[in-house]
Amino acid sequence: PEVIHSTMLIQKKTRQAIYRHLFKEGVMVAEKDFNAPKHPELEECRNLEVIKSMQSLVSRGLVREQFAWRHYYWYLTDEGIEYLREYLHLPSEVVPDTLKRQAPKEGAARRPAGGASRPGYGGEGGRDSYRRGPPGGGFGGPDKKMGAGSDFKPEYRGGFGRGGSGFGGGEGRPGAGRGRPM
Repeated sequence: PEVIHSTMLIQKKTRQAIYRHLFKEGVMVAEKDFNAPKHPELEECRNLEVIKSMQSLVSRGLVREQFAWRHYYWYLTDEGIEYLREYLHLPSEVVPDTLKRQAPKEGAARRPAGGASRPGYGGEGGRDSYRRGPPGGGFGGPDKKMGAGSDFKPEYRGGFGRGGSGFGGGEGRPGAGRGRPM
């Protein structure tokens, strides 16, 4: 059998638009829809062109690919950043948005370091104090016991779940154990 290798020709301006967007954001997302007329973030590019351009970069180790729920996710590697910087003729000061530190928001309150205490859950804060429950013992107060009482006797009857028919028939009867009456 003869193997036919097809290559996809992508216009230079389209490839540059894809690479510019990838470098600016540091990541790229595309739905696995090869027939989509446009990519949602790049109006001038077809979705197939974006997927194939990214596939080419993945094969060269310049981006990392994840696939989940019919969507491709691509992340630039350090080698990819250098390659795109050279390809797009960008200075070394320009970095993707994923590498930039975000300035703290003005209105956002900062949480104190060292395990902030939560009201009603001990003074130390953190995971262990949360698991211990509220101060004073159990959830009903200091004199309440947790768990089932000493007179609790669970009763297991057949007929629910797998293996039992639920209709009281024995195993010798046809249809018994399949959960339906005969």
